[in-house]
Amino acid sequence: MKFSNKLLSQTITQLCLAKGIDHIVISPGSRNAALTIGFIGNENFNNFSIVDERCAAFFALGMAQQLKKPVAVVCTSGSALLNYFPAVAEAFYSDIPLVVISADRPAHLVEIGDGQTIQQENVYGNHVLYSANCIEGEEQQTHNETEINIALNTAIELNGPVHINAPFSEPLYRTVETPAVRPQNVPARISDTSSDLTAEILNPLAKQWNNAHRKIILAGVLVPESIEQQLLDELAKDDSIIVLTETTSNLHHPDFFPAIDQLIAPLTETEFQDLQPDILLTFGGMVVSKKIKAFLRNYPPKAHWHVNEKKAYDTYFNLKEHIKTDANSFLEAFLPLTEKIKGDYNPKWLDVKMKRLEKHDQYVHQIPYSDFSVFAEIFKNLPRDIQLQLSNSATIRYAQLFNFNASVQVFCNRGTSGIDGSTTTAIGAAYASKLPTVFITGDLSFFYDSNALWNNYIPSNFKIIVINNGGGGIFRILTEAKQSEKFEEFFETKHKLTAHQLCEQFGFEYSSAHDTLSVKNQLDSFFKISEAPRLLEIFTPSTVNDEVLLDYFKFVK
Repeated sequence: MKFSNKLLSQTITQLCLAKGIDHIVISPGSRNAALTIGFIGNENFNNFSIVDERCAAFFALGMAQQLKKPVAVVCTSGSALLNYFPAVAEAFYSDIPLVVISADRPAHLVEIGDGQTIQQENVYGNHVLYSANCIEGEEQQTHNETEINIALNTAIELNGPVHINAPFSEPLYRTVETPAVRPQNVPARISDTSSDLTAEILNPLAKQWNNAHRKIILAGVLVPESIEQQLLDELAKDDSIIVLTETTSNLHHPDFFPAIDQLIAPLTETEFQDLQPDILLTFGGMVVSKKIKAFLRNYPPKAHWHVNEKKAYDTYFNLKEHIKTDANSFLEAFLPLTEKIKGDYNPKWLDVKMKRLEKHDQYVHQIPYSDFSVFAEIFKNLPRDIQLQLSNSATIRYAQLFNFNASVQVFCNRGTSGIDGSTTTAIGAAYASKLPTVFITGDLSFFYDSNALWNNYIPSNFKIIVINNGGGGIFRILTEAKQSEKFEEFFETKHKLTAHQLCEQFGFEYSSAHDTLSVKNQLDSFFKISEAPRLLEIFTPSTVNDEVLLDYFKFVK
């Protein structure tokens, strides 16, 4: 076992290990040599080398998403850590513990004209939960230990990104056999928020709940198995409750409403008024559906309660209660205090849902070859017991119109909803997960993040499906955008790229499809076990997709 001779490197590596932060993604560089030596010199760390810093950070994000514990990314000085920023922002809004450790020059060498130097302290501003600005020198050991303990504990306790900035003077590559410091590990404190659910808090809420005859529960992003099924079953028994679930909520029950836009898009003003809830209860992360946001803003509930241990956004401009615990603990304590109300609220909308599903099936069988028909075929053929990673933009929105088997675990970077990093996140998640992983993406999202494939850690059971409609097809759905000058060049960004050469370069098995029959034929074999990761590129026309999607909402009425 080898250690860098730098005390700061020894302190960081030992404290990471003491806190169980043992997955380390290293972006190669020189200024971070002392950190790299410290991590790779200890066999207790799982180290990964990824050159592209943006990809490195999203790879770490994907692993942290699945491991449910902090993963660290380590980089050199200068613009390197700025390339981590998209993943840092995603981690911040998705509550994923990402630890950024950046090497820096000592303070006296900053802003004097040296190369590869920027102002690194506090560089992520409000997008990290804590910034630890270390100082080189033996006399700074207490300060550094304190800052590093606080940063790492914050990532563990609050599930979010933190930044540790570590300055190193040259020489950078010297090693020792024994560490010169043994930093004190201050253990993280994991609080039990369920103990905060006192009768003083719950009883007034239960009284409001029991007096309300129309309640909507809206579930955003949740990790699989966040809520016990028996609690979900209890919710489904109450006629006064409608449970709307996003694809990323990973909640399932036959009497829930998983295709929110399918339900509400065709509604008239009178029907919106009939659906308007007295109480809105929300839990989980970001909500995809713009239509549900518009509905709840235009037809607001009397009260909106949000359940989350850390934060509550006033998304619907009517937030009355922030219940600071997790959804399962809340329901476990709250439901015994509630009374099931008989009525026609839930039954009426279940009837609407069933009619929508019938029309949905009819529509799928009559539409021309298009993005919609391709997504329908893919989702119909998805294997069970997989991890499904979805890219942003059109992909996640089409997924919202379909129901998935409960054994399929769904993930998407909805924190910032960007197309950057979706592929790399999926690869990091695939590496860390025990399940086979399928990643579905659009062409722009895929090519934007094509360096994701420059990765030595892609498992053979990782599979990508690229829906290639030759540009940003989602802009065609936006009427005003489509009418803009030079629409195809500056909004849709038409292209003729294909993933074939990338697959050859990075060792993916490649196949393609161009019509309904070839899609079905390729899907028959695509999900089978393979010796290498696979990519299926499905080419679709660009000019019919918007009409097919917009006509869908008219048809299912």
